[in-house]
Amino acid sequence: MQPAYAKIAADPRFTELVAKRNRFAILLSVIVLIGFTAFMYLGVGAPDVFAAHVGSETAWTWGLVAGVAILAFAFIMTGIYTVRANGEFDKLTKTIVQEATK
Repeated sequence: MQPAYAKIAADPRFTELVAKRNRFAILLSVIVLIGFTAFMYLGVGAPDVFAAHVGSETAWTWGLVAGVAILAFAFIMTGIYTVRANGEFDKLTKTIVQEATK
């Protein structure tokens, strides 16, 4: 089975796949870090904003809304990565492996 690994490593599409996947993962990681850092700085730097009530007759505060939003943001970003990984990246991986094991 060792020759298959060598064929895969030598395939230029494998190098492209790794580079694409890494760029995409780094991009999404940076976006998530910026989002969570902004959330944290807002909570620490402007606690009065987080403590302010959304409406005069509700117990909801903007901090709670921001917390729900940051959780939704994390789920969305995970979904974006999963869709692309299960689609484009998996198809390319299967193609490379099938050709290497012929």
